[in-house]
Amino acid sequence: MGSSRLFLLFLLLLLYVVNPVLCDPRHLSTKHPVQRFLTVDDPVTAVRRQKVREAMLHAWSSYENFAWGFDQLQPLTKNGENVFGGLGVTIVDSLDTLYIMGLNDQFRKAKEWVAANLTFNKNYDASVFETTIRIVGGLLSAYDLSGEKVFLDKAKDMADRLLPAWNTTTGIPLNSVNLATGEAHNWPWAKGNSVLAEIGTTQLEFIALSQRTNDSKYQLKAENVIKVLDKNYPADGLLPILIDPETGKPSGSTISFGALGDSFYEYLLKAWVQGNKTQAVKFYRDMWETSMKGLQSLVRRSTPSNYSYICSKDGTTLINEMQELACFAPGMLALGSSGYAPAEAGLILSLAEELGRTCYNYYQITKTKLAGESYRFEAGKDMTVSSAANILRPETVESLFYLWRFTNNQTYREWGWDIFEAFENNSRVSNGYVGLKDVNTGEKDNTMESFFLAETLKYFYLLYSPPSTIPLDQWVFNTEAHPLRIVNRVDNLKAKPMSREGMGSSEGGSRGRKVGLGLRHK
Repeated sequence: MGSSRLFLLFLLLLLYVVNPVLCDPRHLSTKHPVQRFLTVDDPVTAVRRQKVREAMLHAWSSYENFAWGFDQLQPLTKNGENVFGGLGVTIVDSLDTLYIMGLNDQFRKAKEWVAANLTFNKNYDASVFETTIRIVGGLLSAYDLSGEKVFLDKAKDMADRLLPAWNTTTGIPLNSVNLATGEAHNWPWAKGNSVLAEIGTTQLEFIALSQRTNDSKYQLKAENVIKVLDKNYPADGLLPILIDPETGKPSGSTISFGALGDSFYEYLLKAWVQGNKTQAVKFYRDMWETSMKGLQSLVRRSTPSNYSYICSKDGTTLINEMQELACFAPGMLALGSSGYAPAEAGLILSLAEELGRTCYNYYQITKTKLAGESYRFEAGKDMTVSSAANILRPETVESLFYLWRFTNNQTYREWGWDIFEAFENNSRVSNGYVGLKDVNTGEKDNTMESFFLAETLKYFYLLYSPPSTIPLDQWVFNTEAHPLRIVNRVDNLKAKPMSREGMGSSEGGSRGRKVGLGLRHK
């Protein structure tokens, strides 16, 4: 074989290692391809990316073999379970991960299932929040990546079934809606109130849906919520986790960047990013910056190791505990730092790095090197696990991804690899991945959450991919890690009439994506 042919073969092999999707001619012909270019990275990074891809294959193949069509897999007992009304959540949640990783046969099979089997006319009380971020978000992301219209059509069908939840005096949605009847209600434990994180985490998906369908009704419903909240926005930008849907005013005094509060703040920033950071969406950024001043007022530092952490608050009382769920905050701060003037941007990014160090050490102080659900901070003790379960959550890995993208500090890749290996050593079983009941004993549970495929493995993969893979100036991630393409925002859309009568009581038994184990919807 001539030297020129050997060189060509070498280039092709290198291209496959860097990103196998680029070697597939079907990808190159897609209507809306992910915009990438070849970036040669070091061999260690390339090998790590391939190991993450293999982990996704293991998780997906196990789901295919034992739980196909079910919401999620129970790996130890080799069976599927439906905890989201039988919507095949793992399939929908995994679509964009499969696509980004170049798992084309798997993506094609998932698409065929969506086209033939995914139906929503079910007598099932769906969480508006979980269904929006997993189903609507997953379908819209798959559409933006592949251009396959079936995904957009299904997303619209589901969103139309969710819309009756917004039929309140203020337009603040109720938290649950029956997909067949449209009957809506709030969670009984919330005593008639709506949950802050849930009402403030539909904006990205509904705005994107309006932009893709040229129908304003989704965008208007979602943005009205933020404008109602803005009317009673506190000076420190910290809203209680419960909101009265009939008055739009806060209810109670519990404030949290963990369960029930977290993604509201995330979406204030990301709706501004999604809207091209223009004047039309500046109110999102203004609210977010106000809230970040409030966040900084909740930051304390431990002794003796000076770990930064975010307290929760009940009235005037600070609670020195921080959930792993709140570990999304370092990534959010890194993403938002560039919108500040240089001096303040540096301070915000520095805080992001401090909090990222804390979240990484959540993993390092346990026997399994996996993080528990929450940690308390006491003088002289730094951090102590207060809830020892690990359910394969992605927040720390998500933040390491953003920190690496914005600092180019390879330390964050090394920290990520420590966490990936801990998952491999403790959560990988012969038929998938499981969480741990206790991160110190290593006792396993029997659930492979769909967000492990949608988020955790995707953020690992992107941590070891070139920045040209899903560039952050072209894509924005929803809170389930589904990337949505940033497009020129259109505000003069017209509302189209609904094609069917509004369709809002079982409440799903899964551990909610953004709900702490002690705060499940019951």
